[in-house]
Amino acid sequence: MKTLTVSLPGRSYDILIERGLLDRAGEHCRAVLPRASKLFVVTDSTVGPLYGARLERSLTAAGFSVTVHTVPAGESAKCAARLAQLWEAMMGFGLTRTDAVVALGGGVVGDLAGFAAATVLRGVDFIQIPTTLLSQVDSSVGGKVAIDLDHGKNLAGAFWQPRLVLMDPDTLDTLPDATFADGMAEVVKYGCIFDRPFFDFLAARPSRAQLMGEIEHILYTCCDLKRMVVEQDERDTGKRMLLNFGHTLGHAYELAGHYETWTHGQAVAAGMVRAAKLGEKLGITPAGTAEAIVKVLTPLGLPVEISCTAGEYTAAIGLDKKGAGADISVILLEELGRAVPHKMPKADLLEELK
Repeated sequence: MKTLTVSLPGRSYDILIERGLLDRAGEHCRAVLPRASKLFVVTDSTVGPLYGARLERSLTAAGFSVTVHTVPAGESAKCAARLAQLWEAMMGFGLTRTDAVVALGGGVVGDLAGFAAATVLRGVDFIQIPTTLLSQVDSSVGGKVAIDLDHGKNLAGAFWQPRLVLMDPDTLDTLPDATFADGMAEVVKYGCIFDRPFFDFLAARPSRAQLMGEIEHILYTCCDLKRMVVEQDERDTGKRMLLNFGHTLGHAYELAGHYETWTHGQAVAAGMVRAAKLGEKLGITPAGTAEAIVKVLTPLGLPVEISCTAGEYTAAIGLDKKGAGADISVILLEELGRAVPHKMPKADLLEELK
């Protein structure tokens, strides 16, 4: 088992990575929740039939009373109406402040369940069991939980750190290739912004089989980099903003597809390439950087360019949480493996994107 500890004052927690860990989830949950009697498990209609019963057996064997609440798979579940349903179901289950919520699924489930945990009874403990590559390397670590509003993604949320993160790489075996590739966009991002040797490591392994052969190392490396950033900047006001490389423009691509055409990973992939090209144009990023990123993303089946109107760019940049007044901090690369925030007027960024 690989173990990482996210060290935060009064809120430290472990990330455990091991094949077959799902069947031992109960003992690990009991270790961090000695007083809990009830666990409210949130999953979705895709993951639940695959892994819900296995998790419930393990948790029940550890002495917990368990209920499994299933939400529809997909981004649409991350809404205020679904959140309210979770609150009511939690109260119907008799959840108390010494009990906990468990998220079994991808980023949507983790965000929704985490926000419910952060707000029900003014906050109960929360355990992440991410089952997609995207959620394992990104959204399950760091404590950002949120729902979407009509105006855009993740606009209502909280910082609510989990008590424990359990990652079983075996759950990745049931992912469709497109969903696996979706997560790889965030994996490649870590190499782009923090770790050139890791970027080269990924470039040398263009197939899913090659990547799965090294998956524990990949998960550990990404989570270790995320851990480092979260410990320095839990509230996303400084270095943590670097994790949004490719996201400012990626959000515009998600918006352009009405959050249906392009997945988050696909949008981020194209956003990273566009950001690298922008950096090259501004003289911040060395020439050829965008092409190097393209060469890693293309074998994974990820898009490297997505059409977007000026209006969609304007809307996404207006909602970007890295903006302040008329300015925005765009994350650019000084070189592969080193990202920097580049503050510029929003109007200038929009002009550069034409």
